[in-house]
Amino acid sequence: MRERLLGGDLRSIAQADEVAAGIKTQRQFDVLFSLLHEGKRLLRMRSIDAIEKVTRRSPRFLAPHKDEILAFSRRAANPEFKWHLALLLSRLALTGRELDEVIDLLTRWALDKSESRIVRVNAIQSLHDLSERNPIYKVDFLAVIDEVGKEQVPSLNARIRKLRVGRVDDHDERG
Repeated sequence: MRERLLGGDLRSIAQADEVAAGIKTQRQFDVLFSLLHEGKRLLRMRSIDAIEKVTRRSPRFLAPHKDEILAFSRRAANPEFKWHLALLLSRLALTGRELDEVIDLLTRWALDKSESRIVRVNAIQSLHDLSERNPIYKVDFLAVIDEVGKEQVPSLNARIRKLRVGRVDDHDERG
């Protein structure tokens, strides 16, 4: 797996799609997940890309890694890592306290004008997904998208429009 994810630069995904398509078991997923602990930024970026793709169809693979994902999200610095983490966070089974923490984090990412636009779009998407499953957060979510919408950033406003009419899911993270 490692060799298939290395090579090139950060703008390429190497064979992340092929690696993701080949993950069928928890054991395979766990090996992929272990690559997030590698020191090489390139390998970490492509690994989390593959993890995000695998968990679109099999979010259950994340369950044994919940604490690690939460820890990564607290200290993530690279935008390429954060934009995938934002989506992964909404796929976790969270306790009430964890859910509050995740909502706070995603709200900060969504409102932070210094964050990459992809991080912000994905944070908005995850806040939407979480508020759909936890209606108590719906009012807060609507306040966030109202605030972000005032910025008149095309990519953010496009996602907000799609969410308002219910036409988007989280694998459409870049639009």
